[in-house]
Amino acid sequence: MIVVLIGGSGSGKSEFAENIALQLNTGKLVYIATMQSFDEESKVRVKRHQKMRQSKNFRTIECYTGLANVKVAKNTTALLECMSNLVANEMFSEEGAKENTLVAIKRGITQLAEQTDNLLIVTNNVFEDGFRYDEETTRYMKLLGEINRWICQMADKVVEVVHGVPVEIKNISDSIWSGRNLDETHN
Repeated sequence: MIVVLIGGSGSGKSEFAENIALQLNTGKLVYIATMQSFDEESKVRVKRHQKMRQSKNFRTIECYTGLANVKVAKNTTALLECMSNLVANEMFSEEGAKENTLVAIKRGITQLAEQTDNLLIVTNNVFEDGFRYDEETTRYMKLLGEINRWICQMADKVVEVVHGVPVEIKNISDSIWSGRNLDETHN
């Protein structure tokens, strides 16, 4: 099963994603962390996320670029946190795929989906603030939008988390979701 969780910064999507991963878990839990810490704010965010999952038995794989190189064992539920960081890393870091970002990320997601029982992908909604950005930021946002559309189309389930409230966008029937209220999974 592929589940995409989207929301704005501070929406509660990460905690919600972790709780869903725990429920879907069939054996091993892997947390694929994509955020590089360059400043104090990002270091605080990483520490907060590490603390949130501390007792949840995730094995963490740091992956800033080259998602296709990640290998996980069978019977794994993987949580990729987060697509917006991965896109930025691939586009702008020295080790990144640069103009081949779209191909690199699609290849990585496809390979990861083939390896896992469940893949949860967290991504950001950065498209509704109404600001005009410089050309480079606009290019990043367009590419993130294209990747978000692609992962949402291939996903079995898409949930937007708004101020801690999960809003189901897409649901292809699956026994784990049938008869369940999304709020039950967010405790």
